[in-house]
Order: sequence, then C-alpha cells, then structure tokens
Amino acid sequence: MVGQAAEVLGTTERFLRRLIAERRIRFVRLGRLVRIPESALREFIAAGLVDSVTLDCKGRAACWRVVGGSAE
Repeated sequence: MVGQAAEVLGTTERFLRRLIAERRIRFVRLGRLVRIPESALREFIAAGLVDSVTLDCKGRAACWRVVGGSAE
C-alpha cells in the first residue's frame, strides 16, 4: 500500500502519490488499488544515494574530493 511505502521512505503519502503520478517510481495498479513493490522502493532509494565528500583544500577555492573516488 502507498501508506506503508511512505512509512518506509519516511515521507508522506502525498509525496509518494506525486512520485507515482510523475512515473518516478515503479508501481502496480490492480483496478483502483496501487501497490509499490519492495524492489521498487530499494531502487528508488539507491537512485537517490549521493556519495559523501570531504573538503580537500590546499590553497584552491574549489576543492571538493569524492570519498572513495576522484572528482573531476
């Protein structure tokens, strides 16, 4: 159910219904019912993950470095 999915994401039903309306998350419609598979929630969360960064300044103004990688 949309309510349960909203709880998992820590958001409101209204936000989740907007994601559905904008087709930004996978869902299944069974007549009037809307279901969101757990795999769709995991994919949505994974797509929104952002790598952490550390400040690596050695006299430069723009000096961000991605942790575990390198910034261009």
